[in-house]
Formats: sequence, C-alpha cells, structure tokens
Amino acid sequence: MQNPEANPWKVVSEKEVYTNTWISLIHHEVINPSGNPGIYGKVHFKNRAIGVIPLDVDMNTYLVGQFRFTINQYSWEIPEGGGPLNEDPLDAAKRELLEETGLKASQWTELCRIHLSNSVSDEYGYIYLARELEQFEAEPEDTEQLVVKKVPFSEVYRMVCNSQITDSMTVAAVLRVQLMIIEGSIS
Repeated sequence: MQNPEANPWKVVSEKEVYTNTWISLIHHEVINPSGNPGIYGKVHFKNRAIGVIPLDVDMNTYLVGQFRFTINQYSWEIPEGGGPLNEDPLDAAKRELLEETGLKASQWTELCRIHLSNSVSDEYGYIYLARELEQFEAEPEDTEQLVVKKVPFSEVYRMVCNSQITDSMTVAAVLRVQLMIIEGSIS
C-alpha cells in the first residue's frame, strides 16, 4: 500500500519568474498526481508572517486598520508583520507589536503556527498572545498608514463571526483566544 502522505507531484523543472525583497514567484513544470503534465506556480515568502493578539486585563484587544492593496479594501486586523527567517519569531512579534501599536508585553504565549494560503504560497506564520501590556509610542513603517483602536475582545469575536474581519491570522488568533476563554485558561 502506498503512503497517502507521500508527495505525488514530480517537478520536471522550475524557474523563478519574479522576485523582490519580500517574495519570489516560481513557475514549475510538473507531472501531477494523476500522472499528467501540468504547471504549478508558487509564491515563495522570504520572511515569516507574525501576528500578535494583545489582550489587556479588562479583556480589550487592539486592532490595526489599514487599506490592503492586494484585496483593494480596508481591513481590521491584529498587529501583524513579517519577520526575517533568521530572526526568532518571538523577537519579531515583540517588534511588530511595538511598531504598530506602541505596546510592550511582559507575558507571551505562542497560540499557533499557520500556513496562510498553502495552495499557492509557502507563507508560514506564528501567532502570539501578548498580556500584561504597557503603552509606549508606536513606530509604524513608512509603507503603513495605520489606525489603531482598542476594542472589547467580545466585540472582535463577533466581528470575526459576522465576517467583518476576514484576515486569516486575525481569525485564527481570535478563535483560539475565544476557545481559551471557554476552557478557562484566560480570564
């Protein structure tokens, strides 16, 4: 019996067709799982995705709003960004939280690791819960025009459930925190 988890794809050739500081696009000529020739495009990410859901003692969180070029719409999200592959993901999370919100946290919990769009990209993310928050000055990057708002976590959970928030890292983080609240590991 063949191992169902074995790779059924055969790569005949691959060629980088585009690259920039953040991504590269690779064109693959393949033999697909049914044995027929085909093509596959893969977006390779040169950084890992980092997300942080800050949660204060009153069960408020902080959302970051910005216009997302790729989807041509405004998006409310947890603080997110990229971390170089050679940087510790937690260090990247601390930096992103401070850059986008001005917050520092003294308690950190890794919530999950996530593939963000594994049908077309190899983007891999880490999501953290940040507690015991202190407010400092935000330091956004020059490509970011951000609005930060403090929102009761229960309202953010409703926004996710009503599809008002569709960012995958935010959805995963909010649902994971809600589960932790139900289980009693967050109060």
